[in-house]
Amino acid sequence: MRMRITATALAVCAALTVTAPSPAPTVKAARVMENLGRGVVAVRAGSTQVLVSWRLLGLDPEGIGFNVYRSTAGGAYVKLNSGVLTGGTNYTDSTADLTRANSYRVTPVVDGREQAPSGAFTLSAGHAVEPVVRVPLRPGGPVKFVWVGDLDGDGEYDYVVDRQTSPQKLEAYSGDGDFLWEVDLGPNSRNQDNIEPGSSAIDLGHWDGVTVYDFDSDGRAEVALRIADGVRFGDGTTWTHEDDARQFMAVLDGRTGALRNWSAVPTTYLADGPMGARLGVAYLNGTTPSLVAYMKNRRDDGAFNLMMGAWKFDGDSLDRQWTWQRGGQDAPDGHNTRALDVDGDGTDEVAEIGFVLGGNGSLRYSMGPKGIVHGDRFHIADMDPSRPGLEGYGVQQDNPSGLLEYYYDAANGNVIWRHGGGPGDVGRGMAGDVDPRFPGMEVWSFSGLYNAGTNRLAEPDASLRPWPQLGLWWDGDLTVELLNDGKIEKWDPARPTPSGSLPRLVSTWNHGAVKAAQGGPTLVGDLFGDWREEAVYTNASYDELIVFTTDRPTTHRLYTLAHNPAYRNAMTFKGYMQSHHVDYFLGAGMAGPPRPNITYAP
Repeated sequence: MRMRITATALAVCAALTVTAPSPAPTVKAARVMENLGRGVVAVRAGSTQVLVSWRLLGLDPEGIGFNVYRSTAGGAYVKLNSGVLTGGTNYTDSTADLTRANSYRVTPVVDGREQAPSGAFTLSAGHAVEPVVRVPLRPGGPVKFVWVGDLDGDGEYDYVVDRQTSPQKLEAYSGDGDFLWEVDLGPNSRNQDNIEPGSSAIDLGHWDGVTVYDFDSDGRAEVALRIADGVRFGDGTTWTHEDDARQFMAVLDGRTGALRNWSAVPTTYLADGPMGARLGVAYLNGTTPSLVAYMKNRRDDGAFNLMMGAWKFDGDSLDRQWTWQRGGQDAPDGHNTRALDVDGDGTDEVAEIGFVLGGNGSLRYSMGPKGIVHGDRFHIADMDPSRPGLEGYGVQQDNPSGLLEYYYDAANGNVIWRHGGGPGDVGRGMAGDVDPRFPGMEVWSFSGLYNAGTNRLAEPDASLRPWPQLGLWWDGDLTVELLNDGKIEKWDPARPTPSGSLPRLVSTWNHGAVKAAQGGPTLVGDLFGDWREEAVYTNASYDELIVFTTDRPTTHRLYTLAHNPAYRNAMTFKGYMQSHHVDYFLGAGMAGPPRPNITYAP
């Protein structure tokens, strides 16, 4: 079956789009987010121990407790805990017969009464001692990125996987690894240049061109992607257009991979060829999600055109809300995008390394006039809990002023401090609480480890710092661990060494994992279990996802990070993969996080 775009269809689509900024959005009561289940997971943590972990949900009532039940070899479920569990949402089972299969589930306890049990997780008989959940895939080519969303509406995450073949492919799997569908990205995905890719190519350089989310808030996730001539959808239909450079935003059914609807990408810069795209999610009106896109192509003189846009999918139509073009404005961009509420008014903004767009697509502020230029990485979080609002930290690439890194007020772009000494290409920068001796987060690149709020060197010797790649909440305390080059490590301020060696918690290759592009995982996020994060890799044969999940108990109780609006948005963006941040301070000495202003999808 072939689908044909007509001039009439394009005219209808154009009539539905808006290119000028619309009036400022009205703040609504709560944003609609995923109706997640308990995400029970069990890993064998030792010769006789199993760590069972589950989600505390964003809207769980205060004082909710849990009971843990185990079924051995299909037998009756037996309660394991003697008293209701009201601490960390995890439990260590030391009494299981691990020569047989054991299934675990939890029941919430509210006001002394047990509620309905969760779904169950089964640990196979004789399972290896490893902090890993393994998800089978069909045989296929290399994988760069994985996305998650609840494709079937059961309250748990499923997987969408790319295949870096020629042509490229997208595949969808259930959380247990059942194959659901495949999309063939077609002949226009064969050009895999990382700067000027083909019109339907994905996951090259800092482009992704795909994201997964429940865009119409019906309880099931869709897959959004940029398409062009020759893309074959999961139901076998093919998108056709006579101009290979023409591109469209499409939303696919998460269960089948069939096209739900589409909208034309503006042709403003079509004369310079197809546009690479980076996609993600933002709640621009404060209540429901929009698809947002960062798009660029290169002119003959070597300069780049930059366009950003937003689309709304209501379950039927996919309508463009706005587009913004940089033109001659001084608005520095980078290699990853973030979407979060930078000013606390309840609606999201779309942030680049040197500028921020408001929810209506207008330029909120630019730091270009303040001396900021292009850089690879930036972070926005509550880095200084003693200071109201959120802060940003970014690094620079060959800034002619010699600026290397800077720390700023995320609401207005005012620079709080800056470090010079260049010009130089500062390829990496990281933010997280790794040193409990100082209040708030630390920020670091290759010029030293600084406490963010005080601009104080956490180590007088600038060579003493973690490698600035990714953060990962893994062990039982509130400071963040480091994920770098396949190693999960712990920065220990009591005994760092000039060689940069750190106490290592996990070597992912010992469990068969191989690094994806950029030397990292295919995905990091809070996918199941309690608030600690998972890191997703593949094996060397690319026929298995290896999902690293903590095997360490914790007494700290936090609601799942996936119900924090800033964190969940961040999970939808790729680019140069960066750590995700919540919109409250998460670290040593933290106060309890505020209840998120959310409601659940049906």
